[in-house]
Amino acid sequence: MKTFSVNTNKKFSLGRIEGFLLLLMLAFFSAIPASAQNVSVEAKIDSTVIFVGQQTGFHLGVTVKEGQNVQFPKFEPLQHIIPGIEVVETLPSDTQKLDDGYLRISAHYTLTSFDDTLYYIPSVKVKVNNKEYESKSLALKVLTVKVDTLHPNQFFGPKDVQDNPFLWDEWSRVLWLSAAAFVLFIIALLMFMRLKSEKPIVFKVKIIKRVPAHQKALNSIEEIKSKSTTVTADDAKAYYTHLTDTLRRYMMERFGFNAMEMTSAEIISRLRQEEDQAKINELTMLFETADLVKFAKYSVGVNENDHNLISAIDFINTTKQENAPTEERIEPTVTEKDKQTIRNRKVLKWTLCVVALANIALLVYVVWELILLCF
Repeated sequence: MKTFSVNTNKKFSLGRIEGFLLLLMLAFFSAIPASAQNVSVEAKIDSTVIFVGQQTGFHLGVTVKEGQNVQFPKFEPLQHIIPGIEVVETLPSDTQKLDDGYLRISAHYTLTSFDDTLYYIPSVKVKVNNKEYESKSLALKVLTVKVDTLHPNQFFGPKDVQDNPFLWDEWSRVLWLSAAAFVLFIIALLMFMRLKSEKPIVFKVKIIKRVPAHQKALNSIEEIKSKSTTVTADDAKAYYTHLTDTLRRYMMERFGFNAMEMTSAEIISRLRQEEDQAKINELTMLFETADLVKFAKYSVGVNENDHNLISAIDFINTTKQENAPTEERIEPTVTEKDKQTIRNRKVLKWTLCVVALANIALLVYVVWELILLCF
């Protein structure tokens, strides 16, 4: 049996196996604090004495092995660590690399207090791999500023309200920009007046209803028939003049030659190039009869008048154009001067828009500068 002492001054008599087991147990329990020593938590405060309302920094530092998870306590703004001491803000944490694979991770907080007393800040818990470690406790002394309420004017007496002096450097830019805005406004006003004084050129397309040539001729013949039911010798000349003029106008629109300025023989000669010979022969008799009546005072019977009228109607119906357009589109005539005027007005409008926008932007900037100077 061997005997050895372990700090307690008591002697034990153990066998060899019991002694070996005891040594293993001592070695196991001695390894636990050794592993705990791998983590260290340090707390410090920038200033242990502050005045009421002042702020100071509070720092937590943890030394750990790389790869270990560190969780610092989280404080919301205005949250109290202890009654009387509140957190103003939480600053970003930082990490410092040490030797032998160790890291130092630090968290920073800003503290303040508004009560005059001595505060005891207890230890703060930090989790490393979900295991809690505590820092040391600290103290913070908060002082108030003594005010002599019996002699408040002994240092500085009351001051009158002072007017700020006028400085040209502060106002020069605003004044120059205001003058520029006024000039731009005058330019824009003159351009607007110029646009209003000149009437814009408006081109209108006219759509004219057209009555076909044969329809106008037949309408005129109907008028002749209604006014001259019985043609006497006195009004025979007017009757044939009206009838031949109707045919002349129809030919001018239908065939495109100026029948109003041509003689009866010239008209017949021209028509022989266009139409059926038999129809032309009947029309020739009509024009010959009309010439005799107008120039030789030839007396015509009623049957002959009716025959000539029917010949005129038959000629019109035979030579009329089907599906003739009933509308005529008249395009306006645009001169080079008109085109130049349109271009000038367009350029003037765009320039006026640009000047107006620049003037508005300049006025907004000037107002903003005035607000900054006054307030």
